[in-house]
Amino acid sequence: MTSALLISTYNWPEALRLVMISALSQTDLPNKILIADDGSGKETEELIRELQLKSSVPILHFHQTDKGFRKAKILNKAIAGTNVDYVIQVDGDCILHPNFVKDHLSFAEKGMYLYGSRVNILPTAVGKIFKTKKIYFNFLSSEIKNRTRTLHIPFLSRLYKSHEGISKKFRGCNVSFWRDDFIAVNGYNEDFEGWGREDSDLAIRLGNNHIKAKRLRYAGIVYHIFHKISSKDHFELNDKIQKDTIANRTVRVLNGIDKYLK
Repeated sequence: MTSALLISTYNWPEALRLVMISALSQTDLPNKILIADDGSGKETEELIRELQLKSSVPILHFHQTDKGFRKAKILNKAIAGTNVDYVIQVDGDCILHPNFVKDHLSFAEKGMYLYGSRVNILPTAVGKIFKTKKIYFNFLSSEIKNRTRTLHIPFLSRLYKSHEGISKKFRGCNVSFWRDDFIAVNGYNEDFEGWGREDSDLAIRLGNNHIKAKRLRYAGIVYHIFHKISSKDHFELNDKIQKDTIANRTVRVLNGIDKYLK
């Protein structure tokens, strides 16, 4: 099984550097790292070029012009640009536990997608972790809250069963899926512009296509770097799209990944 770690980013190279350091420090490395860049500037481009020269894993940079929040589009472009079997997706503000990739790959099963937890880094600690480039945390770390989510006990994860439908615990910043399942629903719906609902809409459509969900608890851990919430100007429209997906039991969207596939 080939795998890719997919990281979405926008104009926060300081955070992306820590995420990438944690990605390149994994106990099990993915076959590729894909950076889905929704219009960042030169500083991010230079950082990625620097990391490409150092990395033993191919790092592919997918960039689009900044025309507002168009995360769905750039994620589709990145996934279309690789032919791996399995995609592990995180946001560019989430530092990875050393066994993050290993956990997702260990629990991957056909007919199922995975979603994991995130530990929140305290607002007051962000400056410190940037200065020290800290990527390792544990239950006693002073920089975090949600302490029980830091516990890495994979055998307890086995107690969690797969389920139908989307969970209230689902977060798009920590999810993995089979690329074929993603393409079967035509990927992300690019009608979503602006913050909100693009990730959960995808998960709902995977479920509508008989793909079950499984929560990674005590495994697949990420540490979310605090930041101000993006503008929610488009949230009502995005919420309506998702409500239509639920009401119509939509599986495949029209405005999706197929336009980028060869």
